[in-house]
Amino acid sequence: MNYVITGGAGNISKPLSLSLLQKGHQVTVIGRSKANLQELIDAGAKTAIGSVDDVDFLTQSFTGADAVYAMVPPNFGVADWKAYIGTVGENYARAIAASAVKQVVFLSSVGADLSDGCGPVTGLYRAEQALQKLKEVNIVYLRPPYFYNNLFANIGLIKNMGIMGSNFSSPAGKFPIVAPIDIAEVAASYLLNPNFQGHQVHYLSSDETSTDEIAAAIGKAIGKPDLKWVQFSDEQTLNGMLQAGLPEEIAKNYTEMGAAIQSGKMQAHYFDNRPTQLGKIKLADFAAQFAAVYTNS
Repeated sequence: MNYVITGGAGNISKPLSLSLLQKGHQVTVIGRSKANLQELIDAGAKTAIGSVDDVDFLTQSFTGADAVYAMVPPNFGVADWKAYIGTVGENYARAIAASAVKQVVFLSSVGADLSDGCGPVTGLYRAEQALQKLKEVNIVYLRPPYFYNNLFANIGLIKNMGIMGSNFSSPAGKFPIVAPIDIAEVAASYLLNPNFQGHQVHYLSSDETSTDEIAAAIGKAIGKPDLKWVQFSDEQTLNGMLQAGLPEEIAKNYTEMGAAIQSGKMQAHYFDNRPTQLGKIKLADFAAQFAAVYTNS
């Protein structure tokens, strides 16, 4: 099979590409820098160097593929983040139509069922809307929840203030969370068996926990057993991100997303369509990973 994987050597795209290569398939990885793709090149991947802003480049790259994995790469330099994400979705839709690709796995998010009020995920709603116009293309929309990796942003807070937190908190069992490697495994399962039909949404997560349990597990792993999760106000969260150097547009969107998590609306459709099987990486597993990064930071 011939696959095209967007997202370069990212936390999902890299293990996904390696998994497909190890099974003997042809993989072309789209990225912005060939230097960043050297491990994948060494593993046998072909590369296509260019931008997801370029529809002609995407069309050329997709042509001849049996299936495509599409995701919106991060771009913190844009003036309107939601609009940018939606535009990338439109670019993908145009390129998929022009290249005649028929099987697509798209990385979306929990909350993409909502048309507004979820920060960057609102952009993914718009991207999904663009792709849903492709009636002759079979598309799976992966909707994972909050990434474990996002918790690394708390390292400075822990070291400087002895706490972790955000503008949300969630009770036991109400905070789904996911490891990128588990997303890669689900994406691979669809790409390796590309007989899915129509448009379908796949919710997934690695664990379902609480913010207090997250703080307890990480505290135990790093030798701070009294570590607590603190819920900040939206204003405190926004100001904290601005002080940390995030662009205002990005900080405002992350604050809006946190408020949507706090309200429960962002996860509501996930729990209405809760996956019957969760991924392999549990909170305790991630806590050990967190401790290693924390120690070396």
